[in-house]
Amino acid sequence: MSKMSDKNSSAPEGEKEAGDLEAGPTAISSEPSLDDVDRDPNLITWDGPKDPENPKNWPKGLRWKNTWTISLFVFISPVSSSMIAPAMDDLAKSLGMHTEIEIYLSLSIFILAYAIGPIFFGPASELYGRVRLLQVSNLWYLAWNLGCGFATTKGQLFTFRFLAGIGGSAPLAIGGGAISDMWMAEERGKAMGVYTLGPLLGPVVGPIAGGFIAEYSTWRWVFWSTSAAAVAVQIVGFFWLQECHPGTLLRKRRDCLAKATGNENLHTADKVETLGYKLLHAFGRPVKMFTTQPIVFCMAIYMAYLFGITYLMFATFPTIWTVVYHESPGIGGLNYLSIAIGSFIGLFFNLKLVDRIYKGLKARNNDVGKPEFRMPSLAVGSVISTIGLFWYGWSIGNTHWIMPNIGALIFSMGIISCLQGMQTYIVDSYQTYAASAMAACAVLRSLCGFGFPLFAPYMYNSLGYGWGTSLLAFTTMAIGWGAPLAFWHFGPRLRAMSRYASG
Repeated sequence: MSKMSDKNSSAPEGEKEAGDLEAGPTAISSEPSLDDVDRDPNLITWDGPKDPENPKNWPKGLRWKNTWTISLFVFISPVSSSMIAPAMDDLAKSLGMHTEIEIYLSLSIFILAYAIGPIFFGPASELYGRVRLLQVSNLWYLAWNLGCGFATTKGQLFTFRFLAGIGGSAPLAIGGGAISDMWMAEERGKAMGVYTLGPLLGPVVGPIAGGFIAEYSTWRWVFWSTSAAAVAVQIVGFFWLQECHPGTLLRKRRDCLAKATGNENLHTADKVETLGYKLLHAFGRPVKMFTTQPIVFCMAIYMAYLFGITYLMFATFPTIWTVVYHESPGIGGLNYLSIAIGSFIGLFFNLKLVDRIYKGLKARNNDVGKPEFRMPSLAVGSVISTIGLFWYGWSIGNTHWIMPNIGALIFSMGIISCLQGMQTYIVDSYQTYAASAMAACAVLRSLCGFGFPLFAPYMYNSLGYGWGTSLLAFTTMAIGWGAPLAFWHFGPRLRAMSRYASG
């Protein structure tokens, strides 16, 4: 069997140094040089640049099927994150919640778990593969989410919901790395757009269904129905989901060859270390990347801020439509469609333009691609989301109910463009360590998703919807309008200084 290095593997040349310096499991997917391969006939790697077992060489139909299946796992957990929003008042009366913080905590504690799970699941998927972690974590989420429907005290609900969030956080931590495993940079924008749609549409679809459940049934069915959906996703994943992590696939190839030939000296590019040592380094990498990588740090802050605003909007929507516009919970839940429509419009334009812009800029740069070619999406999305926030805030209670919906729609268009630009930039910049980089971003993002809904009632009571939302919009201008220009000019220099970045 040929041991040639694969030029299309998931780790470009610049990542070899990172793999050598960091004794972590993700170095498995780094490819050794041809000289190293010639010196070590027992090293297992891809059979040339067109090895059909390399996920980047899979048929496009198979890659899309895997991408859509991963997106289903990413979708189901955010559905639970916000589905109880229309039912929070009934839930509070049933379980004896008497303060606003307790009521909003029932929604946001699920998001708090998102800050913890990715630290484990992102690096663990680079040790054990994407499929195993996705399936096991979904079963964990399913069990505890089902338990939420049987809770009899607020303490039980908070505990079960937090534990369900731990399992639900895994797809958000793993998905970005899985997309990087299968798609080249020129194709990755569309795939990342599909992946990004799950975390945005999930919190939208949930409250629409939750509104009617709250009006015509009991809040317990909010949890039981999402558990049934998780069972369906688990079945789809069992048949469609295929392992795409290069390091895991190479280890399987090594095991098969060792069994067939009896040669126990066969090995992959990862260093032979104890499991405890690998786990220690793997789990510490997201923290290390967040604290030492300016790209990850800055993107994590802006991504966290946008997620915080989004979940603040999800939490306050029921009050706006039932109190300000006097709609029933079921009809009020339909207003979440404005966020869904905006997300679809934003995704449509990004799918049409993001890869085309990347290819055009690459052609102008002597056919050399750079992660900074993702910045136009972030720049446009930041401006659009700011306009949407101003429109949304000042129209609440002052205009017809359709006007806040239009503002929310515009905001959602901008958000999905921002998230797609940021996530593809991170994946392009840290290909081998994409899952760890995304996990680092997910921690702060989840903390903001947890905290923003808790202070929302107090902010709007003090400032009103107009000035309260304007405060959020001004902060978006300060962070989001300058960041794309800064990364366009200084991004290459920051990546050149990093031992983790690709290229």
